[in-house]
Amino acid sequence: MAYALASRPVTASRRIGTLAFLRAGFAAWRQRRALARLDAHARRDLGLSCYDVFSESARPIWNVPTSLLR
Repeated sequence: MAYALASRPVTASRRIGTLAFLRAGFAAWRQRRALARLDAHARRDLGLSCYDVFSESARPIWNVPTSLLR
């Protein structure tokens, strides 16, 4: 039995709490709102098109980038 447990690959699964996930979701939501408020000149400076900004700001709040889930 010990051999069967030891031969399994070890995955780096990371569990986060509900509060941490909610914080990350609201942080992403605030960032997306700020991105949507950028004018054309600021978008050009960032190298983003109107479609890029629209598609990112239309993502739902629970679609959180993994970089925010620390």
